[in-house]
Amino acid sequence: MLPNARIPYGTWGSSYFPAWQTSALAEVNIGQFAGESMNRILGLRKVPKSELEYLVIGSTIPWHWKFWNAPLVASCMGHRIPGYHMEQACATGLQAVLLGGTEVENGGYDVVGVLTFDRTSDSPVGVFPERRAHERTQAIADVWDNFGFDPATGNAMITAAGITARKYKSDRREVDDVAYHRLQQYFEAKDSGFLDRVLVPLDVLNVQGRPLGRIDGDYGVRQLTLSALRAMPELDTCVTGGTQTHASDGMATLLVTNKDRVKDLSPRPEIDIQFVAKTEVRAHPSLMPEAPVLAVKKLLEKSGLTMADMAVVKNHNPFAVNDVIFSQMMDYDWRKMNNTGSPLVWGHPQGPTLARVLIEALEEAVDLGGGHVLIFGCAAGDIGIAAIFKVS
Repeated sequence: MLPNARIPYGTWGSSYFPAWQTSALAEVNIGQFAGESMNRILGLRKVPKSELEYLVIGSTIPWHWKFWNAPLVASCMGHRIPGYHMEQACATGLQAVLLGGTEVENGGYDVVGVLTFDRTSDSPVGVFPERRAHERTQAIADVWDNFGFDPATGNAMITAAGITARKYKSDRREVDDVAYHRLQQYFEAKDSGFLDRVLVPLDVLNVQGRPLGRIDGDYGVRQLTLSALRAMPELDTCVTGGTQTHASDGMATLLVTNKDRVKDLSPRPEIDIQFVAKTEVRAHPSLMPEAPVLAVKKLLEKSGLTMADMAVVKNHNPFAVNDVIFSQMMDYDWRKMNNTGSPLVWGHPQGPTLARVLIEALEEAVDLGGGHVLIFGCAAGDIGIAAIFKVS
C-alpha cells in the first residue's frame, strides 16, 4: 500500500487511559498535555524532536483552542513544525497513522509525527442555532449526546450493539466469557511487564507548574469474576455494564518515516515495519459491530491474505459483542485475539484508542519474531476500518 513508508520500532508510546473524571487529566487542556507528553516520550525514546518535519494529530472531542490544531500542539511539544488535524470518530487513531504514512510516501517529508488524544472528562457543550428546527437553539453535550443518539438512525451506540446481537443470535453466556477472558489478558500483560514497554507514566502540572497528579494506571479497570459478569442485568441484548467499555482520557503517539531513515531513529533498525493494506466499509444502519468484520473480509480479499497468515489480531471492541460476532462471521477463535488487552477493558478515549491498539500489537509481533498484524475497529455508527502491517 505504502511501499516506502515505515514505522520505526521503539519510537512510540502511550499514556495510560484513566477513566473519565478519575485523574488529573480531567483538569487540563488535552491538546497541550498531548504535545508536552509527546516531547517527553520522544526524549525517553532518545529521538531528538528536531528530527520531526511534520505533525498529524487526531482527536474527536473539542478542546480549548482546537481551531489552531497541529501547529499549536507542535508548539506545546517545543518544536515549531507544520501539520494538520483529522478525525474519524473511533477510527481516528488508525486513520491518523495511515495518513502519516501517506505524507511520507508522497515524498514531502521524511519523518512525520503522529499524535492522537482525547479527553472525555467534562466534555464541552455546544450551542447551535438551528433555523430549520422547531427548537431554534439546540445544545449538545459532545460525548454523551453523540453516543446516545445517531442522527442518521435515531439509535444509541448501545442499541446498535443490541440490534446486531439479535441479528446474529449472540449468546449472552459467550459474551460474558469474552469479557472475562479480555480482563485476564489485560492483567496478564500488566503483570508480565509488557505494558511497561508501551505505556509511559506522565506527570500533570497546573499553570503554576505544580503537580496535579501522575497518570500511571488505567484507572477504571475492574477485576470482575465470571459470576459477577453473569449476574449483571442486560441494558440491551447481550450488553451489560461489564461487557462494554468506559469513557476515558489519554494520548498515544508514534513516528512514521521512510525506509532509509529508520536506522537514524529506531533503537533496533533491523526490525522492519511496513504498511501492507487498508480498507473501510459501511454496514447497514445500526449494525456497528458487523462493520469491522465486513472491512476485514474485504481487506483479506484485496490483499490475498487469510486469517491464518496473521501473527497478531487486535481490535477496537467497545462491546464484547463485537468480538463474538467477529468470531462467528470469520470462523476465528476469539481467544486468539487481543492478547495484551483491548479497549473493552482499558477504556475508550476515541482519538487515541486504535493508536494504542496498534502500538501494543506491533510490540507483540516483535516478541513473536514478526509476522502480519491485523488491526480493525468501528467508527461513528456503522463504519468499519481495517489495516494490515508486516513486522520483519
